[in-house]
Amino acid sequence: KNRIRKIISGTETNPRLSVFRSNKEIYAQLIDDVKQQTLLSFSSRSKEVEGITGTKSDKSFQVGEELAKIAIKKGITEVCFDRGGYLYHGRVKQLAEGARKGGLKF
Repeated sequence: KNRIRKIISGTETNPRLSVFRSNKEIYAQLIDDVKQQTLLSFSSRSKEVEGITGTKSDKSFQVGEELAKIAIKKGITEVCFDRGGYLYHGRVKQLAEGARKGGLKF
């Protein structure tokens, strides 16, 4: 994580999209590292995504899409992707693809 975070940092106009993955859920945050604030967050535990059935990868894709919709409403269109030390495959990759499909640029 530290090797990634020393390279990637977010600003207010280009925040860092941080991903945390547990065994059952996935969480994503947009973080402004300059002000040390979380601009918005979304997870698979949110009410908008809880009704969706399917695999954990399907839920991760939906989390990415919903996060992108909320970010675009707040005026955020570009982000820096922080995979949080996880390999870029599986649920982390699905979240990133969902965010791209939702309209965010990496």
